[in-house]
Amino acid sequence: MKRNNYSEPYIFDQTMMKKFQRAGSLCMQYNRTGEDEQELRRRILEELLGKCGEGILIVPGFRCQYGENIFLEDYVTINFNCTLMDNTAIRIGHHTLIGLNCSLYTVNHAFDPEERTQGFCMDAPIRIGSRVWLGGDVVVMPGVNIGDGSVIGAGSVVTKDIPEGVIAVGNPCRVVRSITSQDKLF
Repeated sequence: MKRNNYSEPYIFDQTMMKKFQRAGSLCMQYNRTGEDEQELRRRILEELLGKCGEGILIVPGFRCQYGENIFLEDYVTINFNCTLMDNTAIRIGHHTLIGLNCSLYTVNHAFDPEERTQGFCMDAPIRIGSRVWLGGDVVVMPGVNIGDGSVIGAGSVVTKDIPEGVIAVGNPCRVVRSITSQDKLF
């Protein structure tokens, strides 16, 4: 039975394991690169990711499940120690900043203990809009959409959609207020 925007339940199989191992190998190669190896980093990301826009910066200490389900628009920055569990699509818009230690999870194990023991999982895609900022240690759960221009405060756990142009914080993450002209630095 399909729930919300989750996929049909499935069991992690050998085909998935091969994709997982491929992504793990590419992530290890990427994470061993030095700051003077930007061209090599770009080649690895182009092989790993479903889409790798221009001006992408992913600071090593990066891990993903498959890579092929991650679609990055131009000028996305992903800081140290981020994990993207891309069992299904993760789409991130242009000029988005993802802080230290963030985790994006598209997969959920079965809630029923017997089904979980059998290995059943379900996926739901994540969409993060353009010009979004996720503070450090943010967790985004399966099926969440975050609107353009929003800010998610450090340590938040995002369990539901966040509209565009707002500041949202907490566990569970809630909208605090809209971003206004009063927020401009200059």
